[in-house]
Amino acid sequence: MRRLVVVAALGAVALAAAPQPAAAAGLDLRAGAFFPRADSNIFDDTEELFGTQKDDWIGFTGGVEYSFRVARQLELGLHVDYYGRKLDTFYVDFTRPNGQDIFQTLELDVVPLGGTLRFVLNPRRGAVTPYLGVGADAVFYEYQQYGDFINFFEDDLPVTSDFFVDEGTAFGFHVTAGVRIPLGDDFSLVAEGKYLWAKTDMGEDFRLNEIDLSGPSATLGINLRF
Repeated sequence: MRRLVVVAALGAVALAAAPQPAAAAGLDLRAGAFFPRADSNIFDDTEELFGTQKDDWIGFTGGVEYSFRVARQLELGLHVDYYGRKLDTFYVDFTRPNGQDIFQTLELDVVPLGGTLRFVLNPRRGAVTPYLGVGADAVFYEYQQYGDFINFFEDDLPVTSDFFVDEGTAFGFHVTAGVRIPLGDDFSLVAEGKYLWAKTDMGEDFRLNEIDLSGPSATLGINLRF
């Protein structure tokens, strides 16, 4: 988690320090929900053992983006976003000898850092502005499981407390569509939908697993134009 915080902080600092070109530029702050596709064996395993569903992974996402015009109807945006979700679970088919549930926590944190080339339909200042975009990301993630776990490699299935973690980077791409609704000459309300594709093999405590970080997001935010 600390690594992801550092990545997000460095990304935000880099955006804030980005040189402002002579052409129009803008800064977006946004927040909303991410809907993970969760289509890989690590999520299949947690569904089988702990009863998690894909909808359980829906969670908060937010981010910041610095964009500038590279042609009359083209913008380049540089962004850093964050998604995080924590689930408290227990084994669905196993209990302790006294009948009590065996609890553990699953946690996923994701920081996409990337860029978007955006086609702006109506670039005039103070106008309603629909747009479409496509881009690429380095998707930093950390996945954790901690709590009490069954050792299935021993005949008596002992329960022990443990902590498992994997962190890494998946490279992906995204498409996006949105609209800016002016609140003044320099401020706009921004509604955006995005779909991110990113999947990678896991390591550390989850070798032989694959993690799917793909999915759609929907956000609302504010654009400051300068």
